[in-house]
Amino acid sequence: MTIETAQVLIGSGWRDALGDSTFRAFDPDTGEACGDAFPVATEAEIEDAVRAAVAAAPALAAAAPETVAAFLERYADGIEREAGAIIALAHRETALPSVPRLSDNELPRTVCQLRQAAVAARERSWTQPVIDTRNGLRSSLGPLCKPVVVFGPNNFPLAYNAIAGSDFACAIAARSPVIAKVHPCHPGTSRALAKIALQAARDTGLPDGSVQMLYQLDQDAGLALCGDARIGAIGFTGSRAAGLALKAAADRAGIPFFGELSAVNPVVLLPGALAARGDDLAEEFLGSCLAGSGQMCTNPGVVIVPQGAAGDAFVAAAGTRFAAAAPVVVLSEAVLAGLEQGVQTLVGAGARVVAGEARRVAPGFRFTPTLLDVSADVFLQAPRALQTEAFGPVSLIVRSGNEAATFAIVGELDGSLTGSIHADAAEADVAERLAARLRPRVGRLNFNRMPTGVIVSPAMNHGGPYPSSTAPGFSAVGMPGAIRRFAQLQCYDRAPDGWLPAELTDANPHRVWRVVDGVPSRAPL
Repeated sequence: MTIETAQVLIGSGWRDALGDSTFRAFDPDTGEACGDAFPVATEAEIEDAVRAAVAAAPALAAAAPETVAAFLERYADGIEREAGAIIALAHRETALPSVPRLSDNELPRTVCQLRQAAVAARERSWTQPVIDTRNGLRSSLGPLCKPVVVFGPNNFPLAYNAIAGSDFACAIAARSPVIAKVHPCHPGTSRALAKIALQAARDTGLPDGSVQMLYQLDQDAGLALCGDARIGAIGFTGSRAAGLALKAAADRAGIPFFGELSAVNPVVLLPGALAARGDDLAEEFLGSCLAGSGQMCTNPGVVIVPQGAAGDAFVAAAGTRFAAAAPVVVLSEAVLAGLEQGVQTLVGAGARVVAGEARRVAPGFRFTPTLLDVSADVFLQAPRALQTEAFGPVSLIVRSGNEAATFAIVGELDGSLTGSIHADAAEADVAERLAARLRPRVGRLNFNRMPTGVIVSPAMNHGGPYPSSTAPGFSAVGMPGAIRRFAQLQCYDRAPDGWLPAELTDANPHRVWRVVDGVPSRAPL
């Protein structure tokens, strides 16, 4: 069988790769290589992509918001037209279920994000104009006038894909060219998306170089790209080790780095909730832990359970379910290795396996769902090691002997994307005090629900304190807020009207909401 080498999307279109180094995707269900060969980018190709994006940046920054919105909408329409082929590719490269995960959840979320970004671009709601008439000052968020580099993760081949996901949509809505570094777990899916994106860009008149894609970079090339002063910002979703290395390179060059790195997403179960609905909570917990084969960034990695009869019953019920669960297919050999290392770290710090075998299973990339537990005393002796993320179907139960121990455990938690408290009505007081203690440690705080599931809403926060993300003031999901990561605050001091963006002019022709002398208004001055 002849293996074709894919072209790269650089500058104005597709072209043959310059280098000889290639890789292939793997079917996680079988462990066998599949699809075409995809090129590892050369230094010359990376330089060409940066130059093309830099050249496109001024023209895209000056483009009408309507043009950008039209691109995003046309791209969403194109993805829907090609949904069947895209879902089939994504399923083959990730083994994520076609139904419901890809067809009913992830693809609709992808096009929803693109369309929400289009609305925000058209309405200019992300710009947040402020006018101080007394002092002659006007400010708003505006384009960076530089490219944005987006690194996509392995676990969402569509909704977080570097060429189609939230970071991509946000950067384009803010009128910055994107250099998408897609994940090597799903290169065929990414190529299919990129073809639609390029056609939509041409149809709507985006400047050449606005949309580019690289399949893979070697480590040094990735660091060099993140440290290139011509780049305006970086969006990253992936492992903590890789993210921090790239962030260090970006920091040295003064480039904003918006990274989603890792999270254990703590769940606190109070005695009353367990007594009232412990068996249901065990079922919900299993479903949350195994969602996406455990490869969700909001996976419940640490669950605080009280000692006593209700807690014992919950642990037994959860353990029975974990032990009965079939091995799940994970995304790659690297995920398997990380799971094994993560469990070893947890056990080495004092945890014990109470259900599941914590091992890989043939064929393909399979791992057994695994539940561990540890006492509060042991956890408090090694809280960092016992919060090691095991990215897959693995969770740690921490047994707390009393309320004081529960508060102490919460006080040692690292930053996470989300955290949950389950309580009954009689526990409102303790739940409220726990919420206050957990609040600064999570981006999204849930009451009586498990942490998995991220709704694409303007009110959503998909970010959090370090190490869950590198910029706790920002969300990677939710328009228009997520767009503001890829913008700069631009202030004008007694500037003439002709210098101003439309949303800061006296006329306010698009009736954008502005804060004028402290009062929200859409009226002209």
